Amino acid sequence: MKPARLRADVLAGLTTSFALAPECIAFALVAHLNPLVGLYGAFIICTLTALFGGRPGMVSGAAGSMAVVIVALVVQHGVQYLLATVLLGGLVMIAFGLLRLGKLVRMVPYPVMLGFVNGLAIVIALAQLEHFKAGEAWLSGTSLYLMLGLVALTMAIVYLLPRLTRAVPPALVAILGVGVLVYLLDLPTRTLGDMAHIAGGLPGAALPVVPWTLETLRIIAPYAVLMALVGLLETLLTLNLTDEISESRGYPDRECVTLGAANMVSGLFGGMGGCAMIGQTMINLSSGGRGRLSGVVAGVMILLFVLFLSPLIERIPLAALVGVMFVVAQQTFAWASLRVLNRVPFHDVLVILAVTVITVFTDLATAVLCGIVIAALNFAWQHARELYADTHVEADGSKLYLLHGTLFFASTTPFLNLFDPANDPPQVTLDCRHLSFVDYSAIAALKTLRERYAKAGKHLRVVHLSERCKHLLRRAGIQHVEVSAGQ
Repeated sequence: MKPARLRADVLAGLTTSFALAPECIAFALVAHLNPLVGLYGAFIICTLTALFGGRPGMVSGAAGSMAVVIVALVVQHGVQYLLATVLLGGLVMIAFGLLRLGKLVRMVPYPVMLGFVNGLAIVIALAQLEHFKAGEAWLSGTSLYLMLGLVALTMAIVYLLPRLTRAVPPALVAILGVGVLVYLLDLPTRTLGDMAHIAGGLPGAALPVVPWTLETLRIIAPYAVLMALVGLLETLLTLNLTDEISESRGYPDRECVTLGAANMVSGLFGGMGGCAMIGQTMINLSSGGRGRLSGVVAGVMILLFVLFLSPLIERIPLAALVGVMFVVAQQTFAWASLRVLNRVPFHDVLVILAVTVITVFTDLATAVLCGIVIAALNFAWQHARELYADTHVEADGSKLYLLHGTLFFASTTPFLNLFDPANDPPQVTLDCRHLSFVDYSAIAALKTLRERYAKAGKHLRVVHLSERCKHLLRRAGIQHVEVSAGQ
């Protein structure tokens, strides 16, 4: 590795670690867990996915989307059941990758990706507002003005420093610079140590202390599957985004297997589950992190914070971290999507807005699923409308229907409406050279059409069926439609 690349990855990893620590602490607290559970999970998952995953430059850790999923489990059954859930969720992720299902992310339409990115950018920004509170009350007076001033200073450094030099990541300079300023001037502002004390020792390996029975499996299985699906979805979408930014190709199936293995190791060592984190990934990429070393440095630094550096790390002002995350939110949001809203089809605009709003108010998995459903229904509707027929009467008095389009569940009614059994001549030919049969609904529609002509005492001949269509007919047990390969 070239020295310049090595230096860039190390600095990017260091910068990312400063932003990763408070996020993981916050997510652990959301899940009613000891902050060390989040930090141990971040160290293990970040390091292992960086070393062995399918996407260098992407940062994984104890993500908020997965923390929200397991809150009820922790409250009702305790931490040990959570660790068992992380183990089982890791197995589900590994199975997903081994079955090569990572390619399913290709089914996510681009408008859904835009909505995902925009929604997470808003979520990242809104999450920072919690740092403007002291307990349940919002900051006010001098405390509020000081917080706002430090946030603004941090953002100014991140935006302006690249105009002077790109030798060091601007986010790193901003965090360290504002931290030194607060320390030297003894400014009364909240620090990372106000969130939680992060000093601890090395995590130890042990199986979760739960009864290994079917009853335990019944409790943890729904949470494990949901956690795995949410984690895989966020990871694969972040992987796609990272591919676009870095102009290189990742390996989704490998990433799924590695993420699952990392979650299992995290569960064995007392850490919470995790997945890719888009905010920290954006920080890493914008700071120059492109190789595996950047993620390894970020993960190892989390452990060093816990073991040796907690007195220093706890002095970092929250305002500096908030400022950096505000910049990340601004850079993550796909502002270009706003400029094209009046240029793209209405249904794509609907998908972008729906996924964005649902991500903010519910969760990522629900938002993406809704976006895919909306896009799929629209595709089916549009495709069904493209079915049409050219008709003419042959010299022998028979009528020919030349169909164009795709016959599937959404187009069966328009298909049947194209024909007129009552008024057609006794001999009718259906030419399928330009017609594709997709599903059983198509076969059922053809069977219904045959029955309508038979009831009218007329003969339907079907020609130019593809081999695939013939196979579908045979499998469906439809043997009485006269099929011809010729004219």
